[in-house]
Amino acid sequence: MVYSEYINRKTKGHTDILDITEDVKRVVIRSDVTNGIVTLSVMSSTSAITTIEFEPGLVADFRKALEIIAPAKGAYKHNDKWGDTNGFSHIRSSLIGISKTIPLMSKSLVLGTWQQIILVDFDNRPRIRKVFVGIIGE
Repeated sequence: MVYSEYINRKTKGHTDILDITEDVKRVVIRSDVTNGIVTLSVMSSTSAITTIEFEPGLVADFRKALEIIAPAKGAYKHNDKWGDTNGFSHIRSSLIGISKTIPLMSKSLVLGTWQQIILVDFDNRPRIRKVFVGIIGE
């Protein structure tokens, strides 16, 4: 069986990090799939999907690490070409990735105790982000 749905979330940009675990769980409940895989993909080249322990200290550490790796005020050829000053957000999205696959067992996401699914918007302005949720299984 295959089931799919979209989750839409408003973001603030500037490495806004949203816990979407409960959103994904609600989609799983609406599906008729008990065991299988859940694939998430954000429809954006300046956002990402990953897992993290969603607590304030680690969220701050994650933002700080990304600022070191791809600084917002860095010199990017993308900015020179398009003048939109969001080259850093494209780099961060590429590094973290736009998709994640999570096992599903007995209608429950197979996640660790301290593991939540997060949507990260790296762009330099607020957006409405669309996350595709695809569930395949039995």
